Amino acid sequence: MYSYGILLLEMFTGRRPTDSEFQDGHTLHNFVRMSLPERVMEVIDQPLLLEADQSGKVRECIIEVLEIGIICSMESPKDRMEIHDAANELRSIKNLILREASHEEEM
Repeated sequence: MYSYGILLLEMFTGRRPTDSEFQDGHTLHNFVRMSLPERVMEVIDQPLLLEADQSGKVRECIIEVLEIGIICSMESPKDRMEIHDAANELRSIKNLILREASHEEEM
């Protein structure tokens, strides 16, 4: 689960845990955790932001995905989310985005 959580954080931030900014105890996990929710748009990969509508719903969904990444990449395995719970949460987020997109198309 740890690697899955880090992968989610990498995909949404465009940063890698091996980047030079993550040295001396600084980690991708902590970088994202300390940025949520107030500075979420600052840590998101910029090309992703250009494609995404920055409405409240999309922002909420991005925060939720990053929170899943954070929980999955907790240091202690007992604190991590189970894979089926992560999959269910991500599926719910996907469905919310799809409903939002179809609602916007109707307008």
